[in-house]
Amino acid sequence: MANNSYSGLKHSRGHANHDAGDFGCSLKDLRTLMELRGAEGITKIEETYGDVNTLCSRLKTSPVDGLSGQPADIEKRQEIFGQNYIPPKKAKTFLQLVWEALQDVTLIILEVAAIVSLGLSFYKPPEAENVDCGKAAGGVEDEGEAEAGWIEGAAILLSVVCVVLVTAFNDWSKEKQFRGLQSRIEQEQKFTVVRGGQVIQIPVADIVVGDIAQIKYGDLLPADGILIQGNDLKIDESSLTGESDHVKKTQDKDPMLLSGTHVMEGSGKMLVTAVGVNSQTGIIFTLLGAAEDDDDDEESKKKEEKKKDKKNKKQDGSVENRKKAKAQDGAAMEMQPLNTDEGAEEEKKKANLPKKEKSVLQGKLTKLAVQIGKAGLFMSAVTVIILVALFAVDTFWIQGLPWVKECTPIYIQFFVKFFIIGVTVLVVAVPEGLPLAVTISLAYSVKKMMKDNNLVRHLDACETMGNATAICSDKTGTLTMNRMTVVQVHVAEKHHRRVPEPEIIPPTTMDKLVLGISVNSAYTTKIMSPEKEGGLPRQVGNKTECALLGFVLDLKKDYQAIRNEIPEEALYKVYTFNSVRKSMSTVLKNADGSYTMFSKGASEILLKKCYKILTASGEARVFRPRDRDDMVKKVIEPMASEGLRTICVAYRDFPAADGEPDWDNETEILTSLTCICVVGIEDPVRPEVPDAIKRCQRAGITVRMVTGDNINTARAIAAKCGILQPGDDFICLEGKEFNRRIRNEKGEIEQERIDKIWPKLRVLARSSPTDKHTLVKGIIDSTVTEQRQVVAVTGDGTNDGPALKKADVGFAMGIAGTDVAKEASDIILTDDNFSSIVKAVMWGRNVYDSISKFLQFQLTVNVVAVIVAFTGACITQDSPLKAVQMLWVNLIMDTFASLALATEPPTYSLLLRKPYGRNKPLISRTMMKNIFGHAVYQLTIIFTLLFVGEKIFDIDSGRNAPLHSPPSEHYTIVFNTFVMMQLFNEINARKIHGERNVFDGIFNNMIFCSIVFGTFAIQIVIVQFGGKPFSCVGLTIDQWLWCIFLGFGCLLWGQIISSIPTSWLKFLKPAGHGTQKDEIPEEELEDMEDLDEIDHAERELRRGQILWFRGLNRIQTQIRVVNAFRSSLCPYDGLEKPESRTSIHNFMTHPEFRIEDSEPHIPLIDDTDAEDDAPTKRNNNNANASATTASPSPSPTPTPTPTPTPTPVATTPPPPPSPNQNNNAVESGLHFFLDANSGKPQASPSAPASPLHSLETSL
Repeated sequence: MANNSYSGLKHSRGHANHDAGDFGCSLKDLRTLMELRGAEGITKIEETYGDVNTLCSRLKTSPVDGLSGQPADIEKRQEIFGQNYIPPKKAKTFLQLVWEALQDVTLIILEVAAIVSLGLSFYKPPEAENVDCGKAAGGVEDEGEAEAGWIEGAAILLSVVCVVLVTAFNDWSKEKQFRGLQSRIEQEQKFTVVRGGQVIQIPVADIVVGDIAQIKYGDLLPADGILIQGNDLKIDESSLTGESDHVKKTQDKDPMLLSGTHVMEGSGKMLVTAVGVNSQTGIIFTLLGAAEDDDDDEESKKKEEKKKDKKNKKQDGSVENRKKAKAQDGAAMEMQPLNTDEGAEEEKKKANLPKKEKSVLQGKLTKLAVQIGKAGLFMSAVTVIILVALFAVDTFWIQGLPWVKECTPIYIQFFVKFFIIGVTVLVVAVPEGLPLAVTISLAYSVKKMMKDNNLVRHLDACETMGNATAICSDKTGTLTMNRMTVVQVHVAEKHHRRVPEPEIIPPTTMDKLVLGISVNSAYTTKIMSPEKEGGLPRQVGNKTECALLGFVLDLKKDYQAIRNEIPEEALYKVYTFNSVRKSMSTVLKNADGSYTMFSKGASEILLKKCYKILTASGEARVFRPRDRDDMVKKVIEPMASEGLRTICVAYRDFPAADGEPDWDNETEILTSLTCICVVGIEDPVRPEVPDAIKRCQRAGITVRMVTGDNINTARAIAAKCGILQPGDDFICLEGKEFNRRIRNEKGEIEQERIDKIWPKLRVLARSSPTDKHTLVKGIIDSTVTEQRQVVAVTGDGTNDGPALKKADVGFAMGIAGTDVAKEASDIILTDDNFSSIVKAVMWGRNVYDSISKFLQFQLTVNVVAVIVAFTGACITQDSPLKAVQMLWVNLIMDTFASLALATEPPTYSLLLRKPYGRNKPLISRTMMKNIFGHAVYQLTIIFTLLFVGEKIFDIDSGRNAPLHSPPSEHYTIVFNTFVMMQLFNEINARKIHGERNVFDGIFNNMIFCSIVFGTFAIQIVIVQFGGKPFSCVGLTIDQWLWCIFLGFGCLLWGQIISSIPTSWLKFLKPAGHGTQKDEIPEEELEDMEDLDEIDHAERELRRGQILWFRGLNRIQTQIRVVNAFRSSLCPYDGLEKPESRTSIHNFMTHPEFRIEDSEPHIPLIDDTDAEDDAPTKRNNNNANASATTASPSPSPTPTPTPTPTPTPVATTPPPPPSPNQNNNAVESGLHFFLDANSGKPQASPSAPASPLHSLETSL
């Protein structure tokens, strides 16, 4: 990437110098301008250009009409100033993927064995013919078959090649799918610009320098620019600067807007001055890309230092930057839209959520695979030892032969053969198909979920969804249609049940009403003519505002005429809507120097600020609190109980005589309003939602509604949807009441209090984004239920970011959602519809079941193949299944079966059971019963064939055949029957809950059918024509029929097994539990701080080292505590109290997005230096944290407190904040810390933290 982007820069610079004449400033000037911030930027603009308007004219654009939009002009700008996209890093080539697939340890062992075997088969010692090398070696030459010795080695190599190609191809197609998905996300991303005086939406990549872009709340800025006009604009620049405070942008103080930052409030227009690789984000990307290409070696050193998970090597360049440009937590994700191609999504994910535990499923699988691998390794080692021992005893002791050097090669050939058999046992035992099955299953689901309107951004979200136990859904647009219309009005002291005729409303009131609605709404909101004849008019922009504009049209008035008269630039001041104000106000300056302010907002909030109301005559009369209560009872509550959202429209005049008010003092400005009217807006429930919610409830998933609407509206809609059923004892709360109940006297949130509320809570109304985050976090951290709750959340607003990130699965709205919400989410609902969430649950459960099916099949084959190879080898000194045959079986059961079983389509019956929960084992008792039951059948058949098969079929025995002897019919029948049994067992494996009909819906899955038949066809070819390489001999028709019949027996046997009640088999233990977070010792978690994910396999292997670190850490901690004790600080002046780290409330009061306003906003320490000496800091961190129970992670937002005390503890810098402060993985495991002395949960973080106390706890 670096190369092309750099050449791009040089290229464009060259042009810039020639063409700077065309435009009044060159690319270089603009780049240097955009590197300045705030006041510096303004002085630079004033010195160089005079003001922004001159800059506009130099760039040949108009602040009002924008660019002309002529293709020639646009192309020229792209040529000179560059295009708005960042060239992607090259995808891995197929060969690189092949090379990666070859790194598999078992494959390497096999390759080595095969090469040794090949080499030895070509080496013929000259004198060997005259020397007797024992009877095992006898008959080698007689057959004249010695020349064929190389075939086995070659065949192994060939099968290794097959496995590698299949794996590489899978990776390649996966990568391709993701790139497709990514580019689809990008193409859908549009931005609003003004061209030729028209406001249009264009794809982000088409934005050019000189464009006038309209920016509004929730946007992710796609390019750098300078603010031309803004209303109350606040930007979150943490993605570039790491400062979490919102930066206020104004033309006269700080007009610099940077790409990749988020608009958190307000709206405005900007002049685009830098795009693509020349924007601030682009420059960072370019540097990273360059760094990456130039010094890969340094990179690898860095990686070792950082002890990164080895997966990172596979990461995309643009991902590496997330780790290096740490200051940019999130920038990485934020820049996504520019980056046309962001390699595999999961990598992106890893980069973005540090220490997010590998998805539950992957955790369980990795652990299971490690366990099976260990067992396999043990079995294969035992096999080799037994074979070698038997051979030695037989040759040198029973036959009493000396070791002759002429015989050495022959003996070595035997040993190599034994080694190969051992390796094959290992290959068959290690289920390397597991990762493949997971990948295929997830990739397949993701592809299919696109059809169900779920755009999955993070692979494992798909499978987590299957475990979901709670869904917190928005109301507007998710449960309802998001097509708002005004249906009731209270105006001029009269309540109208439908929109009144214009004549009824007094003209003065009417003028105020129409002017107030037209001006006091975003100018981007409008009502367009319907797309189809006779369709509904299209609503563009904020739907509530659309309803009000529609109301103006229903009153036979035209809002557009008023807007043309008063353009956006003429608005004197705008207070945009945000979740705190819950209202929007616009101020107009009148010709006589007076001001008029129009407001609209939630009725019960705005009515409190009204002191007059317009009467039937159009005059204003006093509006007392008593009148207000009347109005609430008689107007607002009846509207709300019908599920209407109530909005109040009001105004206020500021006379010229009073002079200009202080606009920044909002509380003073927004009082003594005059109420014009109250409208009831209906947003009908989507017709398919009640059914979807019923399905969720049947599936054991609780649906909760979290909305900003008033409680009566919310309750009415919840009843219509079926969230509340008549006669239930569930509760509905308002945000205020919810907060009152969950906080203790000190105003801190307590988990026990939340635990009392959430199980019954169904509707949370008038809730702020903070409440949503608190609720989600409370449910996730709760320990009331035996299973940890898995929570899905829907969100569309910028302020839903924290809740979406905190949830196990975040759903963003594809249509109504802001960019910020989409970036924080895991799945995007392209149709904003709740019933799509139910589809996601179905797919998630299906992934889980598919993998269980695959496991059931795979483990049966594993058990049988390993036992056959092992016993066969021990009894007959030769494995009945040859290496090449084993590899073929491995291919069937791993690759093909994973394809066949992982692509089963989901059925609605999946929604009839409760969620599995996070620690349900992968392999249930029933599955264990199936695995062992079928293994018994298969082993019986195989051993019968092996030891008495020659008598049954009346053929020569294949046992004890000399080295290099030709294949025998006997062993061919064993091999063939074995494969047939696997094929029929694959059909059995389709059901894992003990269902009887295993053929149910088999033809819905064509992949399955074609794989079964395909495997059967290949098997015929192998047996009939495989010959020496596959150690097979052609069989007769009746022998084939017997093999098939014995295979078919599996299906019959399956029926017998499912008749045995699982409850009888108490001795069967389920397997494949995930590692619980709590099982990982805290120090180990601290040790994993650098890792992106907790890799359970690595954990198994790192135990030893960890014990060492643990011992050292303990001693250091104790020494420190003693020092602290000695210098006996006066009760910890200014020091962070040790408990404050570990108690749960502090985790609650430091959530990621700095939610509590009461806290001082302290910028985080720069992460980059925290990385360099991480080990030392981590140990120091223990001084603070381990002083009481060692905290599993630094608290999400450390609050350093400067303190003069010279103790070691005090001077410790706070722990390096992890790049994403919202430490899901850690928090989810943090339920409660017991106080070591009392055994009671620490009730409050402010318990007196005497040094003595911490000493006791630590010791």
